[in-house]
Amino acid sequence: MVDVLTKVQIACPLAKVAEYAADPDNAPEWYVNIKSAEWKTSKPLSEGSQIAFKAKFLGRQLAYVYEIVEFLPGKRLVMRTADGPFPMETTYTWEEIEGGQTIMSLQNRGNPSGFSRLLAPFTKMAMKSANKKDLYRLKEILEK
Repeated sequence: MVDVLTKVQIACPLAKVAEYAADPDNAPEWYVNIKSAEWKTSKPLSEGSQIAFKAKFLGRQLAYVYEIVEFLPGKRLVMRTADGPFPMETTYTWEEIEGGQTIMSLQNRGNPSGFSRLLAPFTKMAMKSANKKDLYRLKEILEK
């Protein structure tokens, strides 16, 4: 099991952070490894929405479809993929703190199988590093 939780404090109101981060169209701008996001279902984002992502991670090209399994605007977004050797669940949570700032949490959890299981410790370290870069990129974009 790989479970990586990363948090960042962003000097922006919760509504702005949550709206931007929850929009899959913005993912290629703030996720270092995501190259594209394509809606497989109609907008707006809701439970059951499906988005196809193309990414590059650990030198490999990846293509996967996330399905939104929980969406509470301004509070929590959970998306899950079952394809491939590394099924993944990604959760965003937003918490308003003093001074109109926001804490955003990004959690990735998955159960690698087959050969991917052998790489799990390395994958966890790489994922932690990527998540930190992603959240700091998001912070940089939103604090401009």
